[in-house]
Amino acid sequence: MRIDEAEVVIVELPLKFRFETSFGVQTSRIVPLLILRGEGLEGYSEGVMTPLPRYREETVAGAMDLLQRAFLPLLLEREWGNPEQLAAALAPYRGNQMAKAMVEMAFWDLWARYLEEPLWRLLGGVRRQIPVGVSLGVQDSLERTVEAVGEQLERGYRRVKLKIKPGWDVQVVSAVRQAFPEAHLTVDANSAYTLAQARSLAALDEFSLDYIEQPLEYDDILDHAELQKKLRTPICLDESITSSRHARLALAAGAAGVINVKVARVGGHLEARRVHDVALSFGRPVWMGGMLETGVGRAHNIHAATLPGYTLPGDTSSASRYWEKDVINEALEAEDGLMPVPEGNGTGVSLDWDFIGKIRIGGFSVGG
Repeated sequence: MRIDEAEVVIVELPLKFRFETSFGVQTSRIVPLLILRGEGLEGYSEGVMTPLPRYREETVAGAMDLLQRAFLPLLLEREWGNPEQLAAALAPYRGNQMAKAMVEMAFWDLWARYLEEPLWRLLGGVRRQIPVGVSLGVQDSLERTVEAVGEQLERGYRRVKLKIKPGWDVQVVSAVRQAFPEAHLTVDANSAYTLAQARSLAALDEFSLDYIEQPLEYDDILDHAELQKKLRTPICLDESITSSRHARLALAAGAAGVINVKVARVGGHLEARRVHDVALSFGRPVWMGGMLETGVGRAHNIHAATLPGYTLPGDTSSASRYWEKDVINEALEAEDGLMPVPEGNGTGVSLDWDFIGKIRIGGFSVGG
């Protein structure tokens, strides 16, 4: 398969709500969309890197420079037989997993369309719908938090994740658990705590949480292993896992009982599948995380979460929770806590170019 052109379109899309976590407030997303064209077809992906390095080290500006100067010109130089060949060509470049993922995921979409197969089947998926939950940002009061949880449970979501930070943790979880004693609840700290605050985190053991997500530093494994010894609740690692090697080290060290897989965080579908396989070999579950993706990234995540190890509800909830209007034509909506896999070849989604034209703030092309 030959790729003739690569185009990046950068859009800014407002969220329907204020999303607060331990590292800040988000009201919109700047989204780089990648379109690969070849063999009369198009493949799509999106970047999840942020304007400033608040989640991991990568930024939109840095990734776009790397794509324009190195990764995308590389695509136009040869025939490509499969995603493994592409991954090998990108391997000499260290780090920059999210930028690599943009290229690799768009290639998977294009390749699957070329083969006239749905992406989930090529990845080795085993189901046509996946269980999903929701992630709730920090609310302005305990009362509003309880109300918001109730609203999502009524919509059928199978797990509710609460964002926490020091000073907004035990009392919040206590109030929600008291109101919903049978609900599947988790918390996500986004690296807001230190090992010295283990006692505060241990207090959460009383509320029967499914797991506590990424309580310590974004690049830490050792202290998470020490913390896990002090907790009954399993730790779930997110930011710390950027490869299957990190997943293996974390599970072998006892630093986690659960892994949050974000396809873009680990460099694309091939590495995400390896993380999934490592977790299975340790007998540990994985679930599909989210980065407030548009329908492009959301579709990729849905297809990836069809693999057998994804036994816990993920963050891939209905797109209409986040956007008044999405950048794709298809509706990605969950029903009774289950998200159907988009129909069709590749990811099964198409871009709404008219709407994209209205929200576009930049971009570039290579080749063509």
